[in-house]
Amino acid sequence: MYYAHFGLSEPPFRITPNTGFFYSGGSRGAVLDALIYAITQGEGIVKVTGEVGSGKTMLCRMLQTRLPEHVETVYLANPNVSADEILHAIAFELQLPIAQAARDASRLEVMHALHEYLLERHAAGKQVVIFVEESQSMPLATLEEIRLLSNLETHDHKLLQIVLFGQPELDANLRASNIRQLRERISHSFSLSPFGSHDVGEYLRFRLRAAGYRGPDLFSPKVANFLANATSGVTRRVNLAADKTLLAAFAESTHTIRLKHAKAGVRDSEFAAPHLISAKWAVASALLVAAAGLGAVLFTFYEIKTRPTADIAREPSASSSTIDLAWRATTAPPVAEQNPSLSMRAPSVTPAEAAPTTGVAHSRELAEDLLTARIVKTQEWLKNQNGSTFSIQLMGTENETSLAKYIKEITDYIESEDIYVYRTRAKQNPSLTVLYGSYASRAEANKALAELPQQLRTYRPLLRTVQGIRAEIGLHQLP
Repeated sequence: MYYAHFGLSEPPFRITPNTGFFYSGGSRGAVLDALIYAITQGEGIVKVTGEVGSGKTMLCRMLQTRLPEHVETVYLANPNVSADEILHAIAFELQLPIAQAARDASRLEVMHALHEYLLERHAAGKQVVIFVEESQSMPLATLEEIRLLSNLETHDHKLLQIVLFGQPELDANLRASNIRQLRERISHSFSLSPFGSHDVGEYLRFRLRAAGYRGPDLFSPKVANFLANATSGVTRRVNLAADKTLLAAFAESTHTIRLKHAKAGVRDSEFAAPHLISAKWAVASALLVAAAGLGAVLFTFYEIKTRPTADIAREPSASSSTIDLAWRATTAPPVAEQNPSLSMRAPSVTPAEAAPTTGVAHSRELAEDLLTARIVKTQEWLKNQNGSTFSIQLMGTENETSLAKYIKEITDYIESEDIYVYRTRAKQNPSLTVLYGSYASRAEANKALAELPQQLRTYRPLLRTVQGIRAEIGLHQLP
């Protein structure tokens, strides 16, 4: 929305990990180099911890691009598997022959097949590494099973490297006395600390330059310091606040980022303190003016009076933020079509709110019908595909209504026939997973993943095999 205004070729502050925007400051580059060294030297189990949004997934993606070609990686995105299931899950991802009958194979059979595979890769000069994300959510018994995997070795080499990525709760889990053997097997432990004020300023400059910006610094030291304090230096928070800060400046048609824009951006963010949400502050009302084929955006400002937070929660239309209102400028119909006599005041009811109830209900029914159709189609697809067929997992949720809406929205970017949905369980609750595409090889799937529209990257897409999906459905069979 504001990219052309600031001379940017792409969004600079996406929260979806993009290796082209990896910032090596704030110790991130040093940790990456140390991880590469630890893995290539065969140092057993490695642990990386950091708060939510500190950059663990970005680091994981960077590892996959920086590790030598002889290193093969296995990515476990779902840590909520039992000790009985973890070996099967790894076997599925490695596409071991025994995975074809994984539900019938015993733990000993799967372990033997895995050991044989690792010996073959070692003989071929290959190295296998497992990346486990969100490992703080992994049951302790499963963590112990992973420790046993680290016992697979030759006389002088570990056959399997394991890298645990997790939030600080992982450290608390590892302090349990019944897991101390795993704790003692961890050869390297890294922690991603929040950025300091200086790092935040450098980070903002780096991301802007990486996105094509070539002008003078947009974020002054004063603004950068404010953002550092308001976000506690957490990478994802910095991205969110910086993005909304630029949007607030764009709403004023200025290229000068001021403290008030940063404050507006922080207030509009979910991590903002409650007292900021109820404070008295100016917000932008955005109206799209379209005439004679020209689309000019006209912004006016009005002020919301201070009120208790509870009142704001009850009246979402009155607490519309700078960012929300600016965004409406790109989606609202022309002013003349809404109401020829519309004044410059912000509308109290959005076009979506003013739509007839029957229209909303009809749209919801269409979305639900599309979801049902894709579930049925997916069952047929899973039955007929080769187990080594790949697909791209877009997201998973327990909320069927929101998923139906999500699928309806993404059909603006991809064909509905390329969308697959299947039912399983997550944390013992019924869940649905959305997939995109059907690819005969990993290379073809990786190419499609790299070309995925940005609108489909919100939930950190990853590759899945049909074999692994079938096994997941079998292991978490719904009643």
